[in-house]
Amino acid sequence: MSKDAVFTMKLEPELRADFMAETEAVHRPASQVLRELMRDFVQRQREIRAHDAFLRAKVEVARVSMRAGLGRSNEDVEAAFSKRRA
Repeated sequence: MSKDAVFTMKLEPELRADFMAETEAVHRPASQVLRELMRDFVQRQREIRAHDAFLRAKVEVARVSMRAGLGRSNEDVEAAFSKRRA
């Protein structure tokens, strides 16, 4: 992958110094570590959005089921599980 985009950011001098010291301690370029952090962040955000979409779809299916009269009341569910536990 081509690395021709430049990313400029402002941060506290102490944070920069600490970050640079840690990257040097593990013998890795700061830019490589930042790219990995960015990739991890992007992947986490995509997973979060996918999970949110999955949950929204599940909730919508449940709502449709309830509107169609196919759902069970909380009391019915509690009674059924109470019976199973006994």
